[in-house]
Amino acid sequence: MVDWSPIAKLYDPLKAGSIDGTDVEPHDRAVWRAMGARYKPNKGVVGDPLLTLFVARLNPQTTEEKLHQVFSKYGDIQRLRLVRDIVTGFSKGYAFIEYKEERSVVRARRDANKLLVEQHEVFVDFEQERTLKGWVPRRLGGGLGGKKESGQLRFGGRDRPFRKPINLGVGPVQERAGGGGGGGGGREWDRPGPRDRENRNREAEWGSRGRRDDRDRGREREDRRHGDRSRNRDRR
Repeated sequence: MVDWSPIAKLYDPLKAGSIDGTDVEPHDRAVWRAMGARYKPNKGVVGDPLLTLFVARLNPQTTEEKLHQVFSKYGDIQRLRLVRDIVTGFSKGYAFIEYKEERSVVRARRDANKLLVEQHEVFVDFEQERTLKGWVPRRLGGGLGGKKESGQLRFGGRDRPFRKPINLGVGPVQERAGGGGGGGGGREWDRPGPRDRENRNREAEWGSRGRRDDRDRGREREDRRHGDRSRNRDRR
């Protein structure tokens, strides 16, 4: 059994820059930068990292009071820090929330992710800086997730998990053939997605359309031959 996981257990900038974690060469300059970074977690950050959540994609106008109001319903909050620009004081759109109990962290991560807060759908996950070994932040070319427009997507996190490599060696067909009674082929990442089915349907559509076009062209040639014979007979 190949040890594979859609979520990174160790942060590797090269793998994070690959959709399936199999790249052997960096594909953008930011990955190069992250690979050469020697980042150490901020020693000024206090609190228990295992009880801390990372909350991102916040409305720039969202305040600490609003965050406390929203997230306190999942449990007692020990500490809340909305990250702000040190010069302007404006929110950077993300925050860290430490709870007093582990069950509160689990509940908030499960239920608050994609919650609409002041017209913004927020992203919620465990803190990575002090819990994921090898972590490199976004500003140094690392991080997780990201937007397509940036051209610097990072995989292996909750937002963008790794896709299972097709050459992993233990695919759904082999698992079914080998038995094992575990039903391993039924895992979500083994199933063809909507895009795969769409592509197959599109190929089938184009194939049938091509066959129809060939038949139509054949009929047109046959009609022209009949027309030529009729004109020859009329001339005689």
